[in-house]
Amino acid sequence: MTHPVHAAGPGAGTPMDTTATRPPDPGQPAPGQLLAARQPAEPLPFSHARGSWIHLADGRRLLDASSGLVCVNVGHAHPSVVHAMTEQAQSGAFASPGALRPALQEQLARRLARLVGRPEDRVVFTSTGTSAVEMAIALARLAQRAKGGHRRHRILTSSLSYHGNSALTLALSGHRRRRPRHDDAMGLRPEFDPPYPGLHRRCRYARCRAECAEDVHGVMPEDPESVAAVLVEPVSGTTGGGYTPPDGYLSRLRSLNADQGVLTLHDEVLTGLGRTGLPLAADHWPDTRADITVLSKGLGAGYLPLSAVLLAPEHAESILSAGMPLPMMGTMSATPLQAAVGLAVLDVLEETGALTDARGLGARLEGALRRSLAGLPAVTDIRGRGQFHGIELAPGTLREAMRRTRARDLLLYPFNGYRPDGSGEGLIVAPPLTSTQDELDFLVRRLHQALEDLPGPEGCGPLPSAPPRAKPSKDPSGPHPETL
Repeated sequence: MTHPVHAAGPGAGTPMDTTATRPPDPGQPAPGQLLAARQPAEPLPFSHARGSWIHLADGRRLLDASSGLVCVNVGHAHPSVVHAMTEQAQSGAFASPGALRPALQEQLARRLARLVGRPEDRVVFTSTGTSAVEMAIALARLAQRAKGGHRRHRILTSSLSYHGNSALTLALSGHRRRRPRHDDAMGLRPEFDPPYPGLHRRCRYARCRAECAEDVHGVMPEDPESVAAVLVEPVSGTTGGGYTPPDGYLSRLRSLNADQGVLTLHDEVLTGLGRTGLPLAADHWPDTRADITVLSKGLGAGYLPLSAVLLAPEHAESILSAGMPLPMMGTMSATPLQAAVGLAVLDVLEETGALTDARGLGARLEGALRRSLAGLPAVTDIRGRGQFHGIELAPGTLREAMRRTRARDLLLYPFNGYRPDGSGEGLIVAPPLTSTQDELDFLVRRLHQALEDLPGPEGCGPLPSAPPRAKPSKDPSGPHPETL
């Protein structure tokens, strides 16, 4: 006999009842066995998904305005991806690349490296963003040792960052609500502050500048020869809600790292493959090429777990020439099924122009969000690039904002707890990169309706309204504040 499985345990989104047992409420679903992370709102009864839309069991549909967990970049149930996945599963889902010649996996490696502008890189495939970050750290340490840096093992990270959910990556991450207890952190912690307003505590300027990268090396441990790499997110993910660094910061950091013999690692698990309007988020600034780049969410696109680590050729050659064994990839890494899905996802991204925002939808979405939301009392900041934006909200309004957006047929992902005191909250806007103009219009219009009468912070006015921009058409009426 089978039983329905619910998306989360009892009382998802509310404190669990630890007092005397109460009789079951016939109007509520029975507690499930699944333990899963919870959001500030109850999970919804899911039926199916197509394109940019989530269909509920009661017949309603919601626009997936955050692409699941910012991963369903080519939309749900895309026919090309489903076909490739089905065809490969029927001919062979698993084959270890160490035992059977990995022709399809090689094809994906070449294609991926070319599309992100790193055609000579060597590529390692694994299954998750967490495992890819751990692989990147292992490769950075190997590359240092291959060049004689046998004591270089430390990885420096930012106090606002998220690099995965393993014991190692959580200990290195600056996600304040997910940080392990001190006893569980293995002596690891973030070492420097990011160059963002109110978060860079050592900043010497009114606003952070490229020179703030010098503080990264200013907090180097007493033994700088022990540092293998600096690991950063070029654009902050859901931890900070789309913060972007000041112009010149990433190139300055890369230069300082190189001067000290330290490698630069870019965590583009979330931002890579077109999410910010370019193949890599770091591409928004010149001279930012990392020694190692990590990709994940947009590569598997929610269809199956798939991630990639791209290693600059000089470091790969050093490791191989030194005869060092490569790190183990894991059982479900670089399988033919993963390769088939990855190639199909890249096909869609190329065909739709999403890797470079060829249709201009990201730029227009950013403008529309600013025009529509900037004057609302509850909106305290709007930040991000391309089709990835954080809408920062007044303290204490997140739960109500989620309720209102769902009532207006939007499904959005929350972020919170990113300020040094544990405060800060907002919503992530990150629709599928295959969304249509009409769907993005719908998103902006409904988001405005949901937030327009949400109260703002006491004693603080709303963001100043964005100046109107001319609409790129012959429409004499000009742009409507809720359209693109």
